[in-house]
Amino acid sequence: MRAAARYGAAGSLILSALAAAPAAGAPGAPGPGSPEDRGTVVAAARAVAAGVAFGACPAEEDLPPTVECAAVRVPLDYADPWGRQIRIAVSRVRATGEPSVRQGALLYNPGGPGGSGMYFPALAGEPEWKRIAEAYDLVGYAPRGVGRSAPLSCQHPAEFTKAPTAAPVHPSAAEKRQGLARARAYAQGCARNAGPALRHYHTLNNVRDLEVLRAALGERRLTFLGASYGAYLGALYAMTFPDRVRRMVLDSPVDPDPAKIWYRNNLEQSLAFESRWADFRAWVAGHHATYGLGTTPRQVQAAYDRARTLLAENPADGAVGPGQLQAAFARTVYNDLYWPRRALALSAYLKGDPRQLVKQAKPRASAAAEEENGNAVYTAVQCNDAPWPTDWGVWDRDNTALARRAPFETWANVWMNLPCAYWQPPRQRPVDVRTGPGEVPPLLILAAERDAATPYAGALRLQQRLAGSVLVTERDAGTHGISGGDNACVNGHMEAYLLTGRTPVRRASCAPHPQPDPVSLERRAVERVLPPAV
Repeated sequence: MRAAARYGAAGSLILSALAAAPAAGAPGAPGPGSPEDRGTVVAAARAVAAGVAFGACPAEEDLPPTVECAAVRVPLDYADPWGRQIRIAVSRVRATGEPSVRQGALLYNPGGPGGSGMYFPALAGEPEWKRIAEAYDLVGYAPRGVGRSAPLSCQHPAEFTKAPTAAPVHPSAAEKRQGLARARAYAQGCARNAGPALRHYHTLNNVRDLEVLRAALGERRLTFLGASYGAYLGALYAMTFPDRVRRMVLDSPVDPDPAKIWYRNNLEQSLAFESRWADFRAWVAGHHATYGLGTTPRQVQAAYDRARTLLAENPADGAVGPGQLQAAFARTVYNDLYWPRRALALSAYLKGDPRQLVKQAKPRASAAAEEENGNAVYTAVQCNDAPWPTDWGVWDRDNTALARRAPFETWANVWMNLPCAYWQPPRQRPVDVRTGPGEVPPLLILAAERDAATPYAGALRLQQRLAGSVLVTERDAGTHGISGGDNACVNGHMEAYLLTGRTPVRRASCAPHPQPDPVSLERRAVERVLPPAV
């Protein structure tokens, strides 16, 4: 729509929206009065005028009928708010409680970057979310680039998910040359497919989009839950729009140190993955009677390595090679709910039955487009956000040394992030995330002590940088993303905070949730042949 026409509708709202302008002096962000600042004010005012028209969700979202969907218009480039607009897909379930207990909207971002939160409202019926869903409209959205929100793609989905693939733990010189070629081609594909729009997919614009979503929903201040990268996004929002913050839960946050965004964060993640992979192997060894994979972590590793070798020689179902095995077992590092099923699949495979491994590790053609899209957004945001080494020698030196200590994930992480070495400028400079005393209400940080995807040290550093924030720690546990999970203590702190604003004084800790119980192979065999009532 023409600028003059929309300004006539929204112009009277712009003065009231000025209170939403970014805070002065936010280190690393565009200065106050920058074109992006002014564009955010215009876009937020326009969103207030337009509101959000919710209706039935498209079938492709695969959401229950209780969830309704909409789209909110935001500028592709906030320096040009009247230029090209993109649509951010939004989902919602209305608060179920009486009007007297309702508190507005709770927005959710699952992180990634590249993850979609469209599913979030469907959790309203889960016991862990019941009281929160009585008080809040649960609102999810697909960030720019994700799903139906001006989607990005860097490679044909079938090419992205083709299998089987290798996953060398210590790649040879020839394998490294192949990885370099793939990374360069992927970066070129991103640039070719998105064109000049590519540079507008970054965290600062995600923060601005969040401000426009708040305005569109008619919320005077934002109540927000963000996990992983979503917690980083929430912290940046709090620093940029401190007067617009109501309550924020920052779950499993990344380390916000600008010197670590994002190259060094990934090095630290690979090292932490090794520790959590050791936790999984120790658990499997402790249940040797069930899985038969060894009585020590070293023996379990040997069983895994044996599977790698066999799959390299003869991929299961023609599609599960070492790369697919590694990708499937990497999930054990994120959540111990995967531990029994992965151990069972590995045990069965080594005993001659590949069916469970194929079911868990074979790429699904139906998910290829979604997986490629998520990876494209991850790549664009991380590469646009910060400088990355452009000298392959730096990557090779750092990761060759790291792989000696942390072989499980190091080189897989390299190949995922290496397109950033070939990324076209311009790039953003990482923002120095900080808030001063009294600038924002207390923010609640949640973290598991052995989280590998976002190591615990990052949560401690974030608390130091957000004055008045409170940290709740799940001790001796490693699940990535603990809000609404299976720890009642953690959920209790989150629920009390979101419903009343009440927090511990500064820090609190919760005992770890119970480790998963293995289901024996014998019992599973019995369950397959006995009637359900037995």
